[in-house]
Amino acid sequence: MRAELARRTAGIAAVAAMLVTSGVVIATTASPAQADGSTLQDAAAESDRYYGTAIAASRMSDSQYINIANREFNMITAENEMKMDATEPSQNQFNFSSGDQIVNWALQNGKRVRGHALAWHSQQPGWMQNMEGSSLRNAMLNHIAGVAGHYQGKIYAWDVVNEAFEDGSSGARRNSNLQRTGNDWIEAAFYAAREADPDAKLCYNDYNTDNWQHAKTQAVYNMVRDFKSRGVPIDCVGFQAHFNSGNPVPNNYHETLQNFADLGVDVQITELDIAGSGTSQAEQFRGVTQACMAVTRCTGITVWGVRDTDSWRASDTPLLFDGYGQKKLAYGYVLDQLNTADGGSSDPGDGSCSVTATRTESWGDRFNTVFTVSGTDDWVVRISTGSGQSLQNSWNADISGTSGTLTATPNGNGNEFGITLYSNGNTSTPSASCSAA
Repeated sequence: MRAELARRTAGIAAVAAMLVTSGVVIATTASPAQADGSTLQDAAAESDRYYGTAIAASRMSDSQYINIANREFNMITAENEMKMDATEPSQNQFNFSSGDQIVNWALQNGKRVRGHALAWHSQQPGWMQNMEGSSLRNAMLNHIAGVAGHYQGKIYAWDVVNEAFEDGSSGARRNSNLQRTGNDWIEAAFYAAREADPDAKLCYNDYNTDNWQHAKTQAVYNMVRDFKSRGVPIDCVGFQAHFNSGNPVPNNYHETLQNFADLGVDVQITELDIAGSGTSQAEQFRGVTQACMAVTRCTGITVWGVRDTDSWRASDTPLLFDGYGQKKLAYGYVLDQLNTADGGSSDPGDGSCSVTATRTESWGDRFNTVFTVSGTDDWVVRISTGSGQSLQNSWNADISGTSGTLTATPNGNGNEFGITLYSNGNTSTPSASCSAA
């Protein structure tokens, strides 16, 4: 993660999906009820994903901070303590004290660890910043061997190379001292990391790669495709996902994640934070969660910090807990989405009421979804639309809301009703949950 401020279903066994080739119709069938996870990590585990956070060693003595981290998250990333300047402050003299503190705490508490980051143009130690050519290349490889070797067997995934592409429309590599050692430096780093820790997943990690149409996204995609075609050992791609009002969650975010996953790599949201507050922020957090759950190979989400005040962009209040450690509205939206373990089609509800969602007609920029309620004639159905989707029409029920979370109640026309949504590029089937009124 750099200090730059520029910066959504795959079914599981609980839901069976059937595609009818005579039209765009997806039917879903609810399975027996499963208890919802009450924490982020438990809810994510329902779909075999993780929900993680970044930890700073200097804050680990803060009981509120560490208690939230322990209760809610099951994947831990060291915020700065495993970067190049922290782990090799003097050439060939490694210091793992702060990194070990975080890794040992995580493992002792039954969590996994993402390693961040082995090779990066930023936060290099002073001795490395003025190096060039073969000396720098050898120093980078030695650093990777030393750090990844020290943590061998303890790391779930490494961000092997971080932020190697330029912003903007060029799609070019960043003109860093590492790039100037030769265009093959990234793959050399991946080979070195594989040798040092054969069992860790090896990731490329970057920011501003969320929109599928952007040149930077395409450049990273082409690199990963090339690596996979040539057998370079890359297992995953990390999307930092730093969002704000000028750079919101794009409508094609799910498309981006799916296209990378289709290359044969896992995708991970690695440094999520979203500037803002209230419903707008909460909807974007839910949209990111929905996008990940819609992609089978999206293995998890990490938010970059615990409380707003712990964030590198604290004034933007970009996290799920406020400065007092209280859950924000966004927390509830994320938890609800994670508990929709199929990523968005049906929910058996509270035991006395169940609802199924069936995607039916689709045309142009709109599609219909029909909801069928069972268990009671007096119900409330909450519908979670995807990012960018909005209500155009409804029938056989009273609907409140136009986007995000819609609430449906019976209006005397029985237990089947429907809605028409503007897709705005997001064609995912909305999720639904039911409770007896």
